[in-house]
Order: sequence, then structure tokens, then C-alpha cells
Amino acid sequence: MSQSRIRSAPSGQTSAAVSTTDALSPYLDTVLIGDSIAELEKLPPKSVDLVFADPPYNLQLAGALHRPDQSLVDAVDDAWDQFDSFAAYDAFTRAWLMAVRRVLKPNGTIWVIGSYHNIFRVGTILQDLGFWILNDVVWRKTNPMPNFKGRRFQNAHETLIWAGRDEGAKTYTFNYDALKAFNEDTQMRSDWLIPICSGGERLKDAEGDKVHPTQKPEGLLHRVLLASSNPGDVILDPFFGTGTTGAVAKKLGRRFVGIERDATYAEAARARIDAARPLDAEALELMRGKRAETRIPFGTLIEAGLIAAGEILTDARGAVLARVRIDGSLESGGVTGSIHRVGAVLQGAEACNGWTYWHASRDGRIVVIDELRQRMRASLGTSA
Repeated sequence: MSQSRIRSAPSGQTSAAVSTTDALSPYLDTVLIGDSIAELEKLPPKSVDLVFADPPYNLQLAGALHRPDQSLVDAVDDAWDQFDSFAAYDAFTRAWLMAVRRVLKPNGTIWVIGSYHNIFRVGTILQDLGFWILNDVVWRKTNPMPNFKGRRFQNAHETLIWAGRDEGAKTYTFNYDALKAFNEDTQMRSDWLIPICSGGERLKDAEGDKVHPTQKPEGLLHRVLLASSNPGDVILDPFFGTGTTGAVAKKLGRRFVGIERDATYAEAARARIDAARPLDAEALELMRGKRAETRIPFGTLIEAGLIAAGEILTDARGAVLARVRIDGSLESGGVTGSIHRVGAVLQGAEACNGWTYWHASRDGRIVVIDELRQRMRASLGTSA
């Protein structure tokens, strides 16, 4: 992967003859400097696979925040997090989400992270714009900042919303089996215990101060990208900051497009990403179970000549026989139906996986018909 670049983006005006992939190429692995909404308008429509957005939280801090010893807390008081009113924040949120939705592929998804100050407003606007919420995930911080005044609960989490571009989208990426392997063969929950960014991962300036007040930990982005993207996918971050999304994307074999209006943050992001080292292809392979495989109807095997109409299938012992019909149904002793229904009726069972119950004779041996299905997947290039 080439080094990340910092530049102002060229015009996104493209001819119809230019494919979406070609039109996006000038922006890949690039940090675009400018207003997020204006820069998003330059990207081609339906061109990115995943969005991770860490927008301003609109924290509404009133004055400086001090510890009990009167030392000053390095809180978020930057101009980019300040809005005149909730209405102004809502208008900003609606504008950038509309711009993001335009560039997101129909089967793409978006993650938005926020605190109690803003995440509920963001969630409402997401739904108003037609996004379909898939999950909310709680990031539980192992080392959160104390509540110094002692007037509220310690704020120990942030919330991420994961949403599809449309209600009807069914083919979005979710690497269920990879997450389960990651979690020691246990289904991944929606509460993630991950430390905040600290130590050597925290970017510091020459004076030893934090470069960015809300730098997200790479562990959080690692899990987001592992869950909902694949190697080669394009990840868009419209509030790039110091480039956590880009650094993790590069390590995990993804492409990225970052947008950041602060040149200091963008320069820090570029240096950080250039220092990141991508993993090799073997390390990027993911666990994939049956649910990740393309559905192959039984009738497709007849069309492909892997099973012949009129052929006799048997159970594993050869005691139960059924004839294949031209429409993909089976017939056995007056019982007709799909490979699953006939197998269930003949066993007196409520259900049957016909792919593992029925067998065919091939080259002098009996093979389960699921083996033929896997051959079909391989020929189509859709095997897991």
C-alpha cells in the first residue's frame, strides 16, 4: 500500500464512462484537508464500503474543569466541538449524514460513536434519513476519567451505533465467525471492554501535550473493522483526527479515505499512518462459517450436471433410496418434496438437513451431496 497523502481533493466531477472504482482512486489512502461536508461532496456516489464517524460531541462545557487539588483538567474545549444551539448541532449532523449516505454503497454500513451529549440526537437523525440501526454497542472503558465534582456517576462508557444504509439491505458485511473466534468461541456481545488511548499509543507534541483530546484507541477500531469489513474494502472517516481509522485500516489490509479540517491533526495522522506496517495476506484471513457461504439451491447442481435428473440418491447406509426429478425435488415411495422434506418424512423427523443426509455414487465411492455443492461453489468462485 502506498504512503498516505495529504492534499486538498480535486473536483469529483466524473464522466459516466469512468467507473466508481476509478473515480475513487485519487482519494484512496489520502487525508483530505477541509470541511467534511464539502469534501464528501467531491467523492463519487456509492463508492465506500464502511464509514466510521467520530463527530464533535457538543459537550456543552461551561467554564474550566478542575480536579479536587484545583489542577486544570485537559478537557475538550476546542472550537470544533462548540455549537450555538441544539438546532445548530442537529443541522450539522443531518448535513454530514446525508453526505455520507450518498457515498456509501447500498450494502455498506456506518458506525457513529458518541457520548450521552449527542448520541441520542444522532440516532434520531440516522433513522429520519432512512438508515437502519443494526446494533448499539457500549464501549466500556477500563480506565475512565473520574467524576471530579462527585455530582454524577462516573462516565465510564461511550456508545457506538452501527447502521445499514437502508432498511432492506441484507448483504452487509458481518464477520460473525471471525468475531466468535476472536472471543474464544463465544458469541461477541454488544458491550466491549477496551482501554482508552494511553501510553505509547497516545500522540504527543514537542511539549508532551496530547495532539488530539479525544484520540480513539486502535483496539476499538480493530474490532469495528474486523466485525464489518473485509481486506480491500474502502473505509471512510469524515472526522479523521489523528488517523486512528487510517492506521488500523492500513494494518488490516483495508483502504481508507480520511477527511480532517485541522492541518495539524492531518499532518500527525499522515506521519502515524506512514509508520504503520500492514500485515501479510495469511494473517488477514478470517474464520468463515456456513452462514457466510453463498446459497446454492439443489436444482443448480442439476443444471450444472453435477447431479442428473433420474439419479438415485441414498442415505449413508444405502438403505433409503430416492429418485431425483428434473425440478430438483425427490421422490421416494410416494413421498415427494425437497431434499430436506423427503429426508425428514422418511426418518419420521420434524426436520432434516438434506445436504448431509443424502449421498450419491461418484467414481466408485459414496459421497455426501454437500461435497457436490462445495464443488459448485468453487466453480462459481463463491467458496468461503
